[in-house]
Amino acid sequence: MSKENNSNSVGIVETQFFTFDKLELESGREIAPVTIAYETYGTLNEDKSNAIFILHALSGSAHAAGYNSPDEKSPGWWDIYIGPGRAFDTEKYFIISSNTIGGCNGSTGPATINPSTGVQYGLDFPIVTICDMVKAQRRLMEHFGITKLLAAAGGSMGGMQSLAWSILYPEMVHSVLAIATAARLSAQGIAFHEVGRQAIINDPNWSRGKYYGHQIPGAGLSLARMIAHITYLSEQNMHERFGRKFQENDPDAFSFKTEYMVESYLHHQGDKFVDRFDANSYLYITRAIDLFDLSSGYGSLIPAFEKVKANYLVISFTSDWLYTSSMSRDIVQALRGNGKNVVYTNIETDKGHDSFLIDNALLQKNISNFLRRQYDEISWKNDGA
Repeated sequence: MSKENNSNSVGIVETQFFTFDKLELESGREIAPVTIAYETYGTLNEDKSNAIFILHALSGSAHAAGYNSPDEKSPGWWDIYIGPGRAFDTEKYFIISSNTIGGCNGSTGPATINPSTGVQYGLDFPIVTICDMVKAQRRLMEHFGITKLLAAAGGSMGGMQSLAWSILYPEMVHSVLAIATAARLSAQGIAFHEVGRQAIINDPNWSRGKYYGHQIPGAGLSLARMIAHITYLSEQNMHERFGRKFQENDPDAFSFKTEYMVESYLHHQGDKFVDRFDANSYLYITRAIDLFDLSSGYGSLIPAFEKVKANYLVISFTSDWLYTSSMSRDIVQALRGNGKNVVYTNIETDKGHDSFLIDNALLQKNISNFLRRQYDEISWKNDGA
């Protein structure tokens, strides 16, 4: 079956671009102009009440589902959950997915040409935060004429953005799906990010971020990805997939050229990442995650959620040691402390943090059932208006 005719796929999709004048940042600086890369799936209904914003994780992009061309080998990063009859049912919902500012997949970031200098921003690009990303996404939503989202949804950093949406714009979000995420990153998580950043910064080709048009810091970026990827898996999953097996059938164990299967896997992940991601964007996005703290300015999480109006679905995974189940429970407890409507599920799995990217029947069911209730609720309100 072709990609265009696959009944379970959104088929061939085109990445589009929206540009607006400027964005004032939390740091006090501004970016001008700002371009947001985005894709849409499904059809916006007449009263514009079926829109869902999908927010991506650290290395994601606007390309969440379908294929950008008939020759593309792999579909968008959340394709297994987006499409006709899937959890994010494109026969029912209008899905928007955008690349965050600071990224390197079409939205304004450090690899973008700085209009004041005529060359790439590099480290002249200002530090951006999760809230800055959400403020830019709001401009895109306004571009569509959407005044309220049916849902803001995402995993990992995407979950952080979905939570921030509901706090920054409580009147504009009917529901939130926060998956494998946290209200703030742990010290351990920050530590892993810093080791990754140092791998890039200490690559001789990094050149203080001015490598555009020259040799890229591929070794440093690859190493950063290898380090990060270890945190996305669980020890049990790594053992079951790789064990202590060598990649070669007849290995020379007394040689550094001989690789264990797990070593070969990590090298492959690092090499793939270099082909599709910008090293400076990695620095900026990991810093944005580090800076994220929903309780900042509130004293604790409970007052942070005091004025939210959304319904929440919070999902964690038992083997996720980067964004632990206890981090999700902190969010749930703060919401319940405010009397908010929240459903919490801790899914048993050995796949680690990356579980939200893997097809999981229970995750599909939780998302599908929650969204169905939210859509029925908002449709009932609109019919009764």
